[in-house]
Amino acid sequence: MSISDLFDSGFQKRNQDHFAAIVRVAMSDGVINDDEKVFLDRLARRLDISENDYKEILKDYNTHPINPPTSYERRIERLYDLARMVFADHVKGEGQVSLLQKLSIGLGFRSENAAYVVDKALKLVDQGVDGDTFVDEIKNMNR
Repeated sequence: MSISDLFDSGFQKRNQDHFAAIVRVAMSDGVINDDEKVFLDRLARRLDISENDYKEILKDYNTHPINPPTSYERRIERLYDLARMVFADHVKGEGQVSLLQKLSIGLGFRSENAAYVVDKALKLVDQGVDGDTFVDEIKNMNR
């Protein structure tokens, strides 16, 4: 097995675990509604999750480990990726915003700040800021 094979399999496993964690958050109320389903479909495509893996993860999402980012900056970067996915098709439904708030809590943002952080994140993405600017702006919210 080559180094690139190890990297590819490790990267794919991390994407599957990340996707499973998001499915777990979406299932926190017991169902995946239509907005959440659209979001998960889009996310699966972006994370290169195969249809077979997608079905397996939906069926058995609790078996995947949750590997949240350990640093504040990595959490913000992940929030940036998720906020960009919400705007990928220029569709921002109330359900997607609600799911993004749940995901922000799962990433380690405080629940009492989730709506504020998500609102700021979506505004920044709508403005087309790059990742570095996004990270700086979110970090500076707390100052």
